[in-house]
Amino acid sequence: MPAQRDYYDVLGVPKGAPQDEIKSAFRRLARQYHPDVSQEPDAEERFKEANEAYAVLSDEEKRAAYDRYGHAGVKGMGGVPPDFSVDFSDIFEEFFGGLGGFGRTSRRSRNMPHRGADLQLKVELAFEESVFGVEKEIEFTRDETCATCQGRGAEPGTSPTRCTTCNGQGEVRQVRQTILGSMVQVATCPTCNGAGETISSPCHTCGGRGVERKSRKKVINIPGGVDNGTQIRLAGEGQPGVNGGPNGNLYLVIQVKPHKYFRRRGEDIMLDLNINIAQATLGADVEVPSVDGAEKLKIPAGIQPGKVLRLRNKGFPYLRGTGRGDQLVVINIEIPKHLTGEQRKLFEQLAKSLGSEVRPQERSFLDWLKETLGG
Repeated sequence: MPAQRDYYDVLGVPKGAPQDEIKSAFRRLARQYHPDVSQEPDAEERFKEANEAYAVLSDEEKRAAYDRYGHAGVKGMGGVPPDFSVDFSDIFEEFFGGLGGFGRTSRRSRNMPHRGADLQLKVELAFEESVFGVEKEIEFTRDETCATCQGRGAEPGTSPTRCTTCNGQGEVRQVRQTILGSMVQVATCPTCNGAGETISSPCHTCGGRGVERKSRKKVINIPGGVDNGTQIRLAGEGQPGVNGGPNGNLYLVIQVKPHKYFRRRGEDIMLDLNINIAQATLGADVEVPSVDGAEKLKIPAGIQPGKVLRLRNKGFPYLRGTGRGDQLVVINIEIPKHLTGEQRKLFEQLAKSLGSEVRPQERSFLDWLKETLGG
């Protein structure tokens, strides 16, 4: 069979054929070559070829492009679908009556072991706890096998019985007559929901679910260096598996409370420090807060606003690796708003000695600060 035949030849219609003729031609080929009803060895390829032709010729825009440019005209327009990805819902509805046979889950698949669902729990930490790590007790709820019925769902002393609707198969079948002939519709049993069994006396504890909701407590170690949004996985602490499958996982999502003075920047800790104009001019030895306690810091004489001083190894530990970041102290010079009489006289004397000349600044303070912080 040629790789790409003319779409009109595929459907066996003339180039100017109306839409009802194109649709009728596709139906005829579908009845003949659909893989579920045809025994011909090339049925699947023929049906796919007809699908492809109908996808283009049934769409006025794609058909116009095809008539003008051929196959190249419909490339990238969704006109050449892979396998059976084209939406022929109107055709299939007539052929199959909306059958659930395509893509349905078999009872065997439903009864196979499945991993349990994952759970998520938010854990709030103080800023210092996120720096140094902490041992915390968490409490969460999850489903666990019912202790009363041992997961069977039936009241002790009773047992589930075979579903009389599907005879234990979990599926019901119905034969329908379509234009393609007799078709078998397979659907999940509405009585047992595919389980194959019904429970006449549900367990009084779990109501027939086989699991009961329980609260659990667990002590965990949270490492230092975690940040907002960091997730910690606790394997096997999620929802129980189905049909003997493994439990899901529990994910702890870290949320760090803001600090009064500190803020995080990568693995560094930022601190804004206000000093007075005398300290900035003459220099000073001061104590500043850090997560490790008070630290001595030398303010050099003549320091300018926005200057960043560094306290080594006073930041966050690296989650992957060794060592810690730094504490970055951003200097801000605080201008007094209210002066005593004596202070005003001293400033007036200082103003006379410094003069009244002013100089334009080449770069803005914000540009300089951004460059200093590497941001």
